[in-house]
Amino acid sequence: MSDRQRANRTLLWKLLAFAAGAFGFGFALVPLYSVLCSVTGYGDQTQLQRKAAVAREHPDLNRTVTVEFLTSVASAGEWEFRPVVRKVQVHPGQLFTAEFFAHNMTGRNQVAQAVPNIAPSSVAAYFHKTECFCFSPQKFTAGEARQMPVRFIVDPALPEHVELITLAYTFYDESSRVTAR
Repeated sequence: MSDRQRANRTLLWKLLAFAAGAFGFGFALVPLYSVLCSVTGYGDQTQLQRKAAVAREHPDLNRTVTVEFLTSVASAGEWEFRPVVRKVQVHPGQLFTAEFFAHNMTGRNQVAQAVPNIAPSSVAAYFHKTECFCFSPQKFTAGEARQMPVRFIVDPALPEHVELITLAYTFYDESSRVTAR
C-alpha cells in the first residue's frame, strides 16, 4: 500500500469518526437541553406551571406593577398587529392574561412568528410566560383576524424599585421559511 493510499484511508477513518460523533451529539442535544432547563429553569414548562399554581395561592396584593405592551411588524406585506389593551396593572404573583390582535391583510395565506423582548432586560428573569402565541409560528389564512393570548406571572421576588415592565413583540413573516399546511 502506498503512502497516498495510507493517508487516504486514515483521512476516511477520521471523517467517519467525525460523522459518528456529530450524529451522537445530535442525539445528545435533547437530553442536554432537558438538563439545561432543569438546572436553569429556562423553558421548563413544568416549573412554569408550578409557579403558576403557587402564584394563584400567594399573590402580593400590596404591590402593583405596570406591564406595558408594545408591538411592531417587521414582515413584508400588510399586517395589523396590536395589543388589545396597551397597559395593565398586575400584582406580583398573580396569573394574568393579555390579548393581542393580529390581522393578515396580505391577500394570501401566511405564517408569522412573534419575537418577544422584555425591558428592562434585567427583569426578564422575573417575568414568566406560561402560555404565549410567540412559542410557535402562527398560521393565518388570507384575511384572517384573531386574538391571541399571552398568560404571564410577574415573580413576587421582582426588585421593589421596578414599577414598569415593557413586553414588546415584533411580528415577522415566516411564510418563506415555514410552509403552511
